[in-house]
Amino acid sequence: MKYLNSIQLLFFLFLASTIWAQNPGQKLRVLVLTDIENEPDDAQSMVRFLTYSNQWDVEGLIATTSTHLKNRIAPERIEKIVNAYGKVRDNLLIHEKGYPETKYLLSVIKRGLPFFGMEAVGPGKDSEGSEWIIKTVDKKDDRSVWISVWGGTNCLAQALWKVKMTRSLEDLEQFVRKIRVYTISDQDDTGPWIRRNFPSLFYIVSPGYHAKGAYHYATWSGISGDQRHSFSGPDFSIVDNPWLDENIRNNHGPLGAEHPHTEFLMEGDTPTFLYLINNGLSEPEHPDWGSWGGRYELYIPRTRNWFYEPETRPIWTDTDDEVLGVDGKTYMTNKATIWRWRQAYQNDFAARIDWTIKSYKEANHPPLAVLNNPAILTAKSGENVLLSAEGSKDPDGNTLSYQWIYYREPGSFETSRLPLDIKDNNQKKASFVAPAVTRPETIHIILAVADNGTPALTRYQRVIITVYPENLN
Repeated sequence: MKYLNSIQLLFFLFLASTIWAQNPGQKLRVLVLTDIENEPDDAQSMVRFLTYSNQWDVEGLIATTSTHLKNRIAPERIEKIVNAYGKVRDNLLIHEKGYPETKYLLSVIKRGLPFFGMEAVGPGKDSEGSEWIIKTVDKKDDRSVWISVWGGTNCLAQALWKVKMTRSLEDLEQFVRKIRVYTISDQDDTGPWIRRNFPSLFYIVSPGYHAKGAYHYATWSGISGDQRHSFSGPDFSIVDNPWLDENIRNNHGPLGAEHPHTEFLMEGDTPTFLYLINNGLSEPEHPDWGSWGGRYELYIPRTRNWFYEPETRPIWTDTDDEVLGVDGKTYMTNKATIWRWRQAYQNDFAARIDWTIKSYKEANHPPLAVLNNPAILTAKSGENVLLSAEGSKDPDGNTLSYQWIYYREPGSFETSRLPLDIKDNNQKKASFVAPAVTRPETIHIILAVADNGTPALTRYQRVIITVYPENLN
C-alpha cells in the first residue's frame, strides 16, 4: 500500500474485514453498464463478454451515457449482439455448459436516462437501469454483485442516491457491501461523486490525469495499446485489425461478425470482465494479485481525477509491473499488468469464437492446471520449496508445457528486487530455495499450463509462500 498514513491504514484494515469472500465453487454475479455506440470498442467487448457468459450469472446489461455519448443510449445495439449470440448458443453449449438462454439475456437489457453524469442523479431521476441495479443487489443472495462499468456511472450513482435517501444507515451499509465496481476511468462526473459519498464501496478505477484526453494512459489501455500510446513492449499485431479480421470477424459466424473494426483501441472495456474470468489466475477480491484484467493497489492517487477533483479516500488504482517486452526491453508500467498476458487472452478469445461455429473435435479447449502441492505454503529462509503440477491434463489430448513464474509485485518480498531462481521452471516439477528474510515475507508463484493446440490455450494456478526468517523459533 503506497502513500497511506497510519490512520488511512487502520481504515483499510477495517475495510478489508468487511469484504465478503466469494465461494470459489459459485458463479460470480455480473452486471454491465455500457455506453455502447460511443465508439466501436463497447460492441467489441460485448461480443467477447458473451463468449464467457457461461462463467457468470449475468444480472444485467444496462445502456448508459458517458462523456463520449452524453445525450443518448443505445440498448438496441446490445439487443443486436445478444440476438447474434442466440444464433450460436447451441454450438457454444457443445463446448461448455451453462450458456444463458437468449431470451433471458434480452430480458435483462435495461435503459439508463439519456442524460450526462449528475444530470441523471437526484429526485425524479430514477430509470429502468437504476431500479434494476437496486433490485439486483436486493436479491436474497449472499453473493456480491460485480458491476463492470464501460461508460459513465450515473445509473449506479442514482441507485446509490435513492438507497441512501430511503433507507437506514445500517441498510445502506449492507447494500454497499454487496457491490464491487470496476470502472474504465471516470467517464462522467458521478464516479468521483460516488467515491466521495460512499467511501467504503469496493472501487477499482484508473482515475485519469490532469489533462483531458490523457485517459489512454490508464491501466486498461494495456489491453491493446502499442507504441502509438507511449509504450512498445507488447505485441501489437495480435490486437490489430488484420488479426481480428482473420481470427474473430471473418468466417467466424454471426457473433464474430458483430465485432466491429477498431478505430482507436481494441476493447478498452474488456479488462473489467477479464478480471472475473475463472482461469486460475484471478482472485477478484484481491485486485493487487493481478489477472488478465490488470493489477491494482489500494492507495490515494497523487493526481486529481479526470474531472479535476482530488481523491480523498484510497481506491484500487494504477500500479506497475516490471515485464520483458517483445522488443527485448524491460518495462515497468501499469499497462504491463495487462499486456503481459496478451497472447493468452487473445488466444482464448479466438478459441471461444471458434466454439461458435466448430464441432468439439475441430476446436481447442483449455487445459486443466492442477497443483499437486498446497496453494498456501510456509518455509524458512534456506529451505527448499517443492512445486508440482502432477495431475494437469488436457481434454483434447494435446501436449502440455509448464512454466513456473515468479510474480514479484503481488508479494511483500518485491521490495528486495532480487531475482528468484526457480529450478526446472519449465518442467512439471520445480523448486526454489526460500530467500533470506529478516521478517515474514510473501512470494507469489504462478503455474502456467499451456497446450499445443490451435490456438494454444493457457490455464493457471497460484501458489503463495510465506517465508520466515531462518532463526525464527
